[in-house]
Amino acid sequence: MTEPWDDWDHIVKLDPDKTLADGETFEDVCETGTDALEIGGTLDMTTEKMERVIDACAKHDVPIYQEPSNPAVVVEDDALDGYLVPIVLNAGDVSWVTGAHKEWARIDDIDWERTATEAYIVLNPDASVAELTDADCDQTPEDVAAYAEIAEQMYGQEIVYIEYSGTFGDPETVEAAANALDETTLFYGGGIHDYESAKTMAEHADTIIVGDLVHDEGVEAVRETVKGAKDAKAAAPESV
Repeated sequence: MTEPWDDWDHIVKLDPDKTLADGETFEDVCETGTDALEIGGTLDMTTEKMERVIDACAKHDVPIYQEPSNPAVVVEDDALDGYLVPIVLNAGDVSWVTGAHKEWARIDDIDWERTATEAYIVLNPDASVAELTDADCDQTPEDVAAYAEIAEQMYGQEIVYIEYSGTFGDPETVEAAANALDETTLFYGGGIHDYESAKTMAEHADTIIVGDLVHDEGVEAVRETVKGAKDAKAAAPESV
């Protein structure tokens, strides 16, 4: 069975707590050529902020997924194509493995047909997500590959997400994770800021994600990363 993200090369992650670059609109973001939008952030999330961004993006023909940081900000909206829910494999706080998810199931009827999980491996100790989840970021490429393998083979995860939020990561680590996976889609996020950085990581990850870039630099910079990701895929040898 194929999933929508199987064909994604590029995602823009929009943080509802941040503004867009001066003079730019959500229509501009949707016209960058990105394959999908993720709506979510780590800190200061509310349903009102989420709904504002979802409503603005729903007018345009790009798939929209919410990435809820906690059960309280889950938005029920027909404009959403689905939910991508983080599970942080290397979290020190087990709430980010199962605890918060249990509370979500307790308070609401989850639309399971539109819900998937992202098996995060958080690797930047200075990132907000690392602090929030008490993540153990001291991981070798072999450690990351092992996390990726158990995510797919033991836990049946459809997405593994290597997260370096705020800094450009180690391509060898991303490559190690990619080599450990058979069918699971590998997302990479962190420090993608131009054509070359996008192309470099897209040579290993299935899908690259830009977040801060759209808020700090704007849509022209995002377009360059889309081009880098697409060119990496076009140049990749077809698997036999």
